[in-house]
Amino acid sequence: MSDVKTIVYLMPGMAANPSIFDGLALPEDKFDVRRLHWVVPDKGMGLKTYAKMMCEKVEANSVLVGVSFGGLLVQEMAKHKSFRKIIVISAVKSKKELPKRMLFAKYTKVHRLLPTGLVNNVELLAKYAFGETVTKRLELYEQYLSVRDKRYIDWAIDSIVNWQQLSPPENVVHIHGERDAVFPMANIKDCIPVRNGTHTMIIHRVKWFNENLPTIILE
Repeated sequence: MSDVKTIVYLMPGMAANPSIFDGLALPEDKFDVRRLHWVVPDKGMGLKTYAKMMCEKVEANSVLVGVSFGGLLVQEMAKHKSFRKIIVISAVKSKKELPKRMLFAKYTKVHRLLPTGLVNNVELLAKYAFGETVTKRLELYEQYLSVRDKRYIDWAIDSIVNWQQLSPPENVVHIHGERDAVFPMANIKDCIPVRNGTHTMIIHRVKWFNENLPTIILE
């Protein structure tokens, strides 16, 4: 029996830091878990170039796990380096899975009118990043949503609505909540559904991930 651990990189969603994974507990005898962080992109940097830069931080033949916008990023990273498996959570696998409101934003550029200068307003940022109106747990969201640079937020929103991918890499596994308000389940194909899972299920349904993710990674 091999004692070599599987390296797993965790990429959080838009504006979020790796503390969203604090409840995730993969068996330490099987997995070497490493957390990735968002960095503010250089001016004019596209998602493909950003993904290539992020590939310099990870080892080949590892497993990438990306949540929401992080799920889009890890798929882009797979175009620059070979990975054992790509797992996307609460995300989309192609522009065809984007909701109509995001497609509308792409063609009207209305997303550029969003008040992203108010990124220190946690309630507003949670609406962008999690699709939720935050009335409780504000301190918790303050902790999770710490990437508040306006250039980063503008870049992230623009990267999502203008994403051009038509089909995902072959080794992608998609886990999606049935009650996801940001990327509605009605638009999603070929995924592992999580009953009553919302866009923030990596936080609020972490028990499901602790029970199922190890098998999903290794199978």
